[in-house]
Amino acid sequence: MREILPMRTRIENARRLRRDATDAERRLWYFLRNRQLDGHRFRRQVPLGPYIADFACIASRLVVELDGGQHVEAAAPDRLRTLRFESAGYRVLRFWNNDVMQQTTAVLETIRSTLSVSGPLARNTQEHR
Repeated sequence: MREILPMRTRIENARRLRRDATDAERRLWYFLRNRQLDGHRFRRQVPLGPYIADFACIASRLVVELDGGQHVEAAAPDRLRTLRFESAGYRVLRFWNNDVMQQTTAVLETIRSTLSVSGPLARNTQEHR
């Protein structure tokens, strides 16, 4: 069972993750920040429950996670994270870092189309790998 860290520690971890962002995170943030994607407000490295989501649009209940090579071996923990986000009412999109770097337009279109779809949020996870 994963230990739930105190909020202060999660906030400190989120700040560290924002400061030490990967190239893919920086690239996607460039397009998501300042409501650039159809006016949707995204936050990055957001503490949600015991986890820190890479990106979240709170108003639309959407989490966007970026996965690097280390996630090939971490499929089970990633599934658990996804289930926790979904149980909190979030839709979850996952992308590989190299897709963000090489197919940014397609990644943004997938996010845009997910934001435009209304309806039930539960069990609406999409993996783009």
